[in-house]
Amino acid sequence: MKKILCVLVVGIMALGLVGCGEAKTSSGKKVDIDLSTMSGTMVYSKVYDMTRNPEAYKGKIVKMKGLFNYYKDANTGKEYFACLIQDATACCAQGIEFDLKGEHKYPDDYPEKERELTIIGEFDNYKEDGATYCIVRDAEMKK
Repeated sequence: MKKILCVLVVGIMALGLVGCGEAKTSSGKKVDIDLSTMSGTMVYSKVYDMTRNPEAYKGKIVKMKGLFNYYKDANTGKEYFACLIQDATACCAQGIEFDLKGEHKYPDDYPEKERELTIIGEFDNYKEDGATYCIVRDAEMKK
C-alpha cells in the first residue's frame, strides 16, 4: 500500500512540473491556432479554410510548420516568402506567405528552399492586382 501511495504522489508531482503550457510568441502573445500539432489532413484542411475565408482568421496568432519557399517577381523585384503545408499524402500543398519581424535579407537569414521551418505570427490578408492574399505578419521563424 505504501508503495502504491508513493508512486501516486510522485506521479501527481511530476504532472505538476510538466504542466499544460501554451505556445507563445517571443513577445508573449498566445498562439490562437497551432497548426504545427495537427495531423496532415487536419492542418491541410485548416489552411485551406484560412485561405478561402481569411477575414475569419484576421488578427489571430498562428503557428505553422512546413517547407520554406521563396519567389522573386522579375518585373517588380518584390520578394515573397511562404510556408508550404502538404496534405497527408504529400500530393497537394497550400502555402501561406509570411513577413518576418525586423530586418532580414534573403538568402542569408532564411533556410534553403524546401527546408522545414516553423513560423509564428499574426494572420492577415492584403489585396494585390485585384486578388486577396493571406500573410502571417511580424513572424518569428525557427529554422
